[in-house]
Amino acid sequence: MKRGKNKAIIAIIVILALIFAGAAGFIIFKLVNGAAANDRYDKIASSYASNLSETEGSQQSPGSQSTEASSKLAENPVNVAELHAQNPDIYSWIYIPETNVNYPVAQSDADDNFYLDHDIYKGYSFPGTIYSQSCNKKDYSDRVTVLYGHNMLDGSMFATLHRFSDQQFFNENRYMYVYTENRKLTYEIVSAFVYDDRHIMNSFNFLDDAVYAEWQQEALNPRSVSSNVRKNIQLTKNDKMLVLSTCLNGGGEGRYLVQGVLRKDEQTG
Repeated sequence: MKRGKNKAIIAIIVILALIFAGAAGFIIFKLVNGAAANDRYDKIASSYASNLSETEGSQQSPGSQSTEASSKLAENPVNVAELHAQNPDIYSWIYIPETNVNYPVAQSDADDNFYLDHDIYKGYSFPGTIYSQSCNKKDYSDRVTVLYGHNMLDGSMFATLHRFSDQQFFNENRYMYVYTENRKLTYEIVSAFVYDDRHIMNSFNFLDDAVYAEWQQEALNPRSVSSNVRKNIQLTKNDKMLVLSTCLNGGGEGRYLVQGVLRKDEQTG
């Protein structure tokens, strides 16, 4: 009887040890995989977008508030064409001054969430890639375009979007930039707030003017207690919105959204 109890205890200890070893191994794998991914993205940024921090500034004004394409060619410091040649799923680049957001953007035609856990070379990567889904056009012509990114503990991907929850940071950092092969899109950040976890593009018919107006009002007057909103912003049915979506700090249901409105659409040389 006593021998049986000892065997049971030993078995439990072995099982717990295996569980602990498995959990520790997974954590180590995540850390190593994440560090390798960050190194790759640092090299990508250095190779294809090395002058972005010099080109754009957090206080830089987009100039005219028109979203019509300018006749003057703007500078494009990002070589999106070469990245697209390496992987046709890559179609743009997003950069937000004073954050770590400085990444290529991808969209898979085969699997909407493929880049949730794959890098731009299509290899498994825990941090994934900044991506959109096939419900959005790749030319940012939809009324609402949603980009997704992980909220990584090391501050990579979309983690530093949470800096916009600080009132002073929000006030001092007004613009975010998207580059395609031949365009530069400047978005004015309208608001940043906690939202529920519904799929935005599948939950709203933004082709309906009334639905779109309601969404814009949500952006200007979030129901979230934790929110920051730009003062004296007006939105119309002709505006194009960019929504950046990531997980909440500390887990839990819901998403943290940073929303911007297109203020300038420039052709690049």
